Amino acid sequence: MSRALTERRAYAGMAPAEALAAHEAHRDILKVLTGLLLAMFVGNMSATIVGNALPVIVGEIGGTQQQYTWIVTSTILASTAVTPIAGKLADLYDKKRLLLASMVVFLAGSVLAGLSTSAGMLIAVRVVQGVGMGANMVLTQIIIASLIPPRQRGRYNGYLGAVIAAATVSGPLVGGIIVDTPWLGWRWTFWVAVPFVLIALAVLTRSLHVPGGGRPGARVDWLGAALISLSATLVLLWVSFADHEFDWISWQTGALLGAALLTAVAFVLVERRAPEPVVPLSILTARTTALAVVASLAVGTVMFGSNVFLGQYFQIGRGYSPTVAGWLGLPLMLGLLVSSTVAGNLVTRTGRWRPAVVGGVGLLTVGIGLMATVGSTTPVPLVALYLLVAGVGLGASMQNLVLAVQNTVELGDVGAATAVVTFFRTLGGAVGIQVLGAVYAQRVTALTLDGAADAGVDAAGTDAATASLDLGALPAAMADLVRGAYGDAIGSVFAVAGLVSLLAFVATLLMRGSTLRSTWATAGPSAAAERRTVSDPLPPGRP
Repeated sequence: MSRALTERRAYAGMAPAEALAAHEAHRDILKVLTGLLLAMFVGNMSATIVGNALPVIVGEIGGTQQQYTWIVTSTILASTAVTPIAGKLADLYDKKRLLLASMVVFLAGSVLAGLSTSAGMLIAVRVVQGVGMGANMVLTQIIIASLIPPRQRGRYNGYLGAVIAAATVSGPLVGGIIVDTPWLGWRWTFWVAVPFVLIALAVLTRSLHVPGGGRPGARVDWLGAALISLSATLVLLWVSFADHEFDWISWQTGALLGAALLTAVAFVLVERRAPEPVVPLSILTARTTALAVVASLAVGTVMFGSNVFLGQYFQIGRGYSPTVAGWLGLPLMLGLLVSSTVAGNLVTRTGRWRPAVVGGVGLLTVGIGLMATVGSTTPVPLVALYLLVAGVGLGASMQNLVLAVQNTVELGDVGAATAVVTFFRTLGGAVGIQVLGAVYAQRVTALTLDGAADAGVDAAGTDAATASLDLGALPAAMADLVRGAYGDAIGSVFAVAGLVSLLAFVATLLMRGSTLRSTWATAGPSAAAERRTVSDPLPPGRP
């Protein structure tokens, strides 16, 4: 039987005994993977379900374009801040208990979000939801990484990609259907996650068994965690309030960026002396990790930032309902689903992750670049094609960037390594939402002013008109101008996102390819040196 297993693609290149062990491990993993993927599904769906519902939510409870972006950014910021902490805790303590605790926090945040009575309250409780969501997402990936060696994880990345795609597709659709259903209302966009969380808690409590219970006498580097979180928060505050509360070039900008730089330097100094650093510098300075961080920053900017504003484009700029807007975003997620599955299987079969990463980010850059040409009159099928290309690129690269970094470390550092990539991806998303939101708002205002001048419409109050998302309260002529501006301004958003994506592509070109390990055993320090490059000869009996 073991010899027959070596003929399967999933076990290609393995010795018979190694293939048999991998097959038995595969069956055990599938028993617990259901609960883990359900937990990941809940987090991803909750991150996307408000996308198409936000225009309705902000319109009903009152809010501005800045608050619109902060309802999303507050969650991503909290998720970003908790990621390195959760990653390090996973290396030190019981991963199962940490995951269950994160799901309880997320559950509480979801319930409170549905009870919000103002935009300010919603932003605040979304922070709680983000803490649970961020810990949930990174802990799920860490647990899967702890159970599955890098070489075999490519095939499971297909499952992960399918779950991410299904959650991301169903999120906007469910959100649109909920806000379009009078007897439900927007509050159920948050409450709908509750039964999924409860089911996932039940499944994981019963079936999940993670080897290892932590390190005796382990200590958490709380100072390092606080410094890295504070530095990221200061950057986010600057991006959010610049051009609203103060100018981009001002003393406030200098103060926020200066403080962010000082805390970043302090973080590095603390990590050099900490016995259990929250982010070991040996991991962060390894070539693969450093370039993956750059690529993840850009991918996060494109993935989170662009996706948020598609809802505004389809609903405000093109006049579609939230439900239809959800369907129109389907090509992006369909491409992600197919490519993540195909790329995952290819990575497992070949043991090479670099072609998937480079090709994926390249396609993402092409798709986003094509979206930069979109306006209010672009045929919808053409928009769908562009989104499909971008989705294929995202699916091939997103999880494999994490896999590339995990392949360079020992099992005991998987949590920190995974958290590093996830942290910078979510940080890139948070910054991206604010930067792209500022670009979108400025472009909408400029186009509205130009349209008002051409049409002879009174332009008084244009800033207030474009800042409000309740277009029903505007005069008909002004409302039409604002709708057209939202449709035509989306190209500027994707033009900026395309430049960022190009940076990610350059970073992936500079990454050295490596062979994925079939076991967690390594010969050297966790990240003191890179794994062997593709050109290196393979040892006998190893894939």
